[in-house]
Amino acid sequence: QVQLVESGGGLVQAGGSLRLSCAASGRAFGIYTMGWFRQAPGKEREFVAAISRSGGSTDYADSVKGRSTISRDNAKNTVYLQMSSLKPEDTAVYFCARTTTTWYSGNYALPASYDYWGQGTQVTVSA
Repeated sequence: QVQLVESGGGLVQAGGSLRLSCAASGRAFGIYTMGWFRQAPGKEREFVAAISRSGGSTDYADSVKGRSTISRDNAKNTVYLQMSSLKPEDTAVYFCARTTTTWYSGNYALPASYDYWGQGTQVTVSA
C-alpha cells in the first residue's frame, strides 16, 4: 500500500516562500511520475507541477511557472515543491499524487491519471 504524506504548508505573507515536501512509502518510488495539485475552496482541483520518474523532465501550470520548482530525491522517496513570490491566489490545499502513466503520454496534468493521493497541506497567503 502506498502512502503519500505532505508537509511544509502554512501561513505566509504575499511575496514569501514555502517548500512543500511529500514523503512516499512503498517500493519503487523512482519509477513513477509525481505531481502536485491544489484545490481552493469552491474550486476544482488543478494541476500545479509534475516531474518525471528520473527528475529529468518537469512541467508547470502557467499560474506558477517561473515561481515554483518541483524536484525529487528518489533515495529519500520524496518529492518537493519550492514556491516563491507567493500570491493570495496561491491559497489552497496542496496535494501530491502518484501516477502510473508514462511522462510521454502527456496525461500528467490530469487528476484522473493519478492513483494515489496524499491528504494535503494547507497553504495560506495573506495580502
